Amino acid sequence: MKENVFDILMYLFEHYFQDTVDIDPDRGQIEADLLEAGFTRTEIQKALTWIDELAQSRELPAGSDHPTAMRIFTPAEAARLDTDCRGFLLFLEQGGILTPTNREVVIDRLMALDDGDIDLEVLKWVVLMVLFSRPGQEEACAWMENLLFDSPQRLTH
Repeated sequence: MKENVFDILMYLFEHYFQDTVDIDPDRGQIEADLLEAGFTRTEIQKALTWIDELAQSRELPAGSDHPTAMRIFTPAEAARLDTDCRGFLLFLEQGGILTPTNREVVIDRLMALDDGDIDLEVLKWVVLMVLFSRPGQEEACAWMENLLFDSPQRLTH
């Protein structure tokens, strides 16, 4: 079974995280459950480290969430995040869904996936995970959930 860190993260978010991103109380049991589900120990450790670092990001100060700030992507980021992904991040920021601080956490967590190129679907899930982990982001989180789970309606003319 060739699973990657993102697959484990999806499994964790579907099965364990209802109210908050916190794996400390049942970490041993979660690891055992993941092994039983067929994930490799190496990938499990990478995913748990990814979650730990996401949880630590809650401690970040808001920083300079200035609305006119511009983000320049590094060559490594641009190589992994295609123009659709970068455009979607800009769309979310301009729409008030992502603050500049949350955008940086999203980019950091995307780059930490270490699984090659990142598509729009992975980006949307990581945005949802980041928003879910940050206090006070309930409205933005609900908006992303709607974007992910509601199928778009076709308009008739």
